[in-house]
Amino acid sequence: MNLRINLFFFSTFVIFCVIIIRLAILQFVEGPTLTEKESSNIVKDVPLPPVRGTIYDASGTKLAYSEPTQSLYITLMKDYSSKNGAKNRPEAEELAQRLLEVFDKYGDPNGEKMTKQDIIDAMDLDYKKYPGYMPRRIKMNLTEQEIAYFSEHKSEFPGVSIEEESVRHYDPDSVAAQTIGYIRTFSGSKSLDKYKGIDEQQRSGDVTTDPGLVYTEPEFVGYDGLELMYQDELRGKNGYKKVPINPRNMPEGVDEIVPPVKGDNVYSTINKDVQLATEQAITDQLNWLHTHPVSGRTHPDATTGYAVAMEVKTGNVVAMASMPDYDPNVWQTGSVTPDNWNKIQNVYQNGTIRSFNPGKKGDHPESVVLLGSTIKPLSVLVGLNEGLIKTNTYYQDKGAAYFGKEGHQTRVQNSGGHVYGGMDPARAIEKSSNAFMVDEIGTKLYDKYKDQSINVWDKYMTEFGLGVPTGSGLPGEWKGRKEYMNVKQAGSTQAAMAYASFGQQGKYTTLQLAQYTAMLANQGKRMKPQLVSKITDENGNIVKTFKPEVLNTVDFPQAYWDEIRTGMKSDVSAFGDFPYPFARKTGTSTQQVGHQLVDNGVFIAYAPRDNPTLAVAVMIPEGGFGSQSAAPIARKMFDAYDQVYGLDGVPKGKKTTDTSTNGTSTNGTSNNSTGNHQ
Repeated sequence: MNLRINLFFFSTFVIFCVIIIRLAILQFVEGPTLTEKESSNIVKDVPLPPVRGTIYDASGTKLAYSEPTQSLYITLMKDYSSKNGAKNRPEAEELAQRLLEVFDKYGDPNGEKMTKQDIIDAMDLDYKKYPGYMPRRIKMNLTEQEIAYFSEHKSEFPGVSIEEESVRHYDPDSVAAQTIGYIRTFSGSKSLDKYKGIDEQQRSGDVTTDPGLVYTEPEFVGYDGLELMYQDELRGKNGYKKVPINPRNMPEGVDEIVPPVKGDNVYSTINKDVQLATEQAITDQLNWLHTHPVSGRTHPDATTGYAVAMEVKTGNVVAMASMPDYDPNVWQTGSVTPDNWNKIQNVYQNGTIRSFNPGKKGDHPESVVLLGSTIKPLSVLVGLNEGLIKTNTYYQDKGAAYFGKEGHQTRVQNSGGHVYGGMDPARAIEKSSNAFMVDEIGTKLYDKYKDQSINVWDKYMTEFGLGVPTGSGLPGEWKGRKEYMNVKQAGSTQAAMAYASFGQQGKYTTLQLAQYTAMLANQGKRMKPQLVSKITDENGNIVKTFKPEVLNTVDFPQAYWDEIRTGMKSDVSAFGDFPYPFARKTGTSTQQVGHQLVDNGVFIAYAPRDNPTLAVAVMIPEGGFGSQSAAPIARKMFDAYDQVYGLDGVPKGKKTTDTSTNGTSTNGTSNNSTGNHQ
């Protein structure tokens, strides 16, 4: 019995010793290896770039589209950082040199050349942009020779792979370039609030659990125009690789691949035929102004022009031209070369919705100018609605009006000093009488409300969309400048009202002017400018449609609308044989730039007069009288629309599109009023 008991305790002792020794081995000998194996079970989602959706014009023509391309990526297989992998750095530099030699030998001879430092920067050896397991894009648009070489010599380039992604193309005719917009890399787009916010969320870890929605640094994103406005729809979703990661944050193969989801397609209301006709009309007219006198002289400084055509009933924008324009394909790689930047820096912005300097030497107006006499139909509406005048008010135009204190009065004369004699409000609009506007509207409004007259005037401007966003949704849209609010600059409240009454106290965008004109045409409905008719998925299924939207309305007696429509009939030679009755107002806004006065051409119109379809607004900075500088452009815009859609609902040209499938109605309405000093 004692022997058995001793054998039992001895056996127990041996067993516990074995267990303790095994635990020690596990902890001190095999522990690091097991820990590494445990860590290697961490799986990271490595994004694969999505395929961006297409932007079409109203007839289904591709204006912006993506095509597949082959790109060279590298995944770092070692730590090359200057902190922990300095000893491996020469290997990375040697690899960069060999890559450069292949690019130089087999790459596109006409393509942009890379340097060794460019390649090293793209490799991001110090993990400034990417973690170790993330592939780095080295070069896009590989040639067939480059693809063949790297495929045959894959073992010589560790971590290098060829991935298919997409490159963005834009219509070579540069259709509505600034409206369509352009793309840049996500890493180069964080100056925009949208992408800055996304980046901050991702860096903080406060992101969606869907890896398909995670943005990557080299990913291309919309940076302006419709590309930015519909970024979320056009982008689609990333695909991703599930990559096991070791403790050094380096990859260990691929477990699973989830393919990207193509972005949705956006159908613009812009019609390519009408748009190109508008762009060509502006270009031709600018050239004409350089060699033909307007208001007594040629206008060599008239080098920019802006025009918008908007359907009255739908709000669809069928043309939006900011000229000169440019080829947005220069942004294909996400940035532009210094040479290209010098060429486009003063034209890449959309001058129909923004105010910017034209980039010419000396002092020149910006892309947004004073409205001039195009404001006069609204001035008359204000006067009628406020009881300052009646539709049968009689006014004796003596060629000038005076305001201010006795003995210190300011004189405002009609353009050219014309004396028009007896007139009612409609004739005051037709003849563009500054004297009538000052005496009957501006001065009387001040007499009625005194210092509050500015707020009353501002209320009407706001209701008609002047000085407030149009609601188009286009990024970076400028609200305009309400100069009548600056009493100090005007000299007094009375002076601000006097100048405002004939269009010398407000600068608004061409899109705002088109929206205002449409509101005159449809008698008080301010339509939201629509740039997109529908969005579809990659299979053509409709995701979303856009219907006409009324932002606000004003309710005036019918007699008031009839009065201004009667007055909107000034002589415009460019419309001499126009086959439709139409309403128009010419404008010549005068402003001081530097030390000289310049005349800007402005024109608004809508047609047909009694059943308006299309509203048009045109601005030509430094172009002289609007009737001669801007009106010819508007005529060609109406003609182009008539050919494609028909101002009366019957297209006059050959049928180029099935209008039942695009977002632009063939009988949409528009309204426009034109105003100028003459």
